[in-house]
Amino acid sequence: MPDQLSRMLGERPWLLADGATGTNLYNMGLAPGTAPDLWCESHPDKVLDLHRRMIAAGADIILTNSFGANASRLRLASAQDRVGPLNRAAARLAREASDGSGRAVIVAGSVGPIGEIMAPMGRLTEAEAAAMFTQQAQALKEGGADLLWVETISAAEEMRAASRAAQAAGLPWCGMMSFESGGRSMMGMTPAQLAALVDRLPCPPVAYGANCGTGPAELLLAVAGFSASGSERPVIAKPNAGVPRYQDGGLVYDATPAVMAEFAVLARDMGVRIIGGCCGTTPEHLAAMRDALVGAPRGPRPTPEHISARIAQAMGPGE
Repeated sequence: MPDQLSRMLGERPWLLADGATGTNLYNMGLAPGTAPDLWCESHPDKVLDLHRRMIAAGADIILTNSFGANASRLRLASAQDRVGPLNRAAARLAREASDGSGRAVIVAGSVGPIGEIMAPMGRLTEAEAAAMFTQQAQALKEGGADLLWVETISAAEEMRAASRAAQAAGLPWCGMMSFESGGRSMMGMTPAQLAALVDRLPCPPVAYGANCGTGPAELLLAVAGFSASGSERPVIAKPNAGVPRYQDGGLVYDATPAVMAEFAVLARDMGVRIIGGCCGTTPEHLAAMRDALVGAPRGPRPTPEHISARIAQAMGPGE
């Protein structure tokens, strides 16, 4: 039987993934420097509230609060022995929100990069990365995640390690890289290279794409490189809500809900199947994106020039 994501993609022209987890939790009181993943145990009510707000805004896919819950990153918080409990708690909270929503909402087990540079440039081997990802993946599955959501990856070796982890855990998965303003990941991968890579992985993802980055326009330009490769695998686009600034004790990103709504429509018209937001994307952004996707008529495939002009116009003068 096909997995839930494949079934929903077969029934719908697009799906809405949720917004930011970490930046929203910081604005809900998470202290700077504290690992957001720890709140799954210390402040589960706030994590659950955020999931419910994302669902109320229209999310079809919610990400667990486990982006940094691998052994390497948790070591920075002296919590490397909490990988299993934290990931299970993260998945259970998202599962509770999903099951109580009254509609089909996919629980995606969020898996971020290990946080170390891969060999040969660094010392982290692909086998070590796969073992850490597998530990996290198995706990997310035990907690009730429907699939793995691997994002903000920059190296091919780390994407292969994530693929092996999904295979070991017996879970479908999605994989995303983050591309810089020059059109390459931090480790030099291009969108076309990612598109070629995913079909060669030992366990290919259900969907792949790009997340984070420097804003909606730049991410859409990177996504355009996927279609040039000829891959027909469903594409994901999940950019940051612009550039952050510190204001009134919290982080505020410069892309308004109207800007993210414009992004969502452009992404849909490009053929992107899963549309969401990364850092800075609030439930208010997400609700505007949902309204635009439902209400705006489908247009022709936008050109790079059209994308830049439309986002700049939405940003307004002086942006």
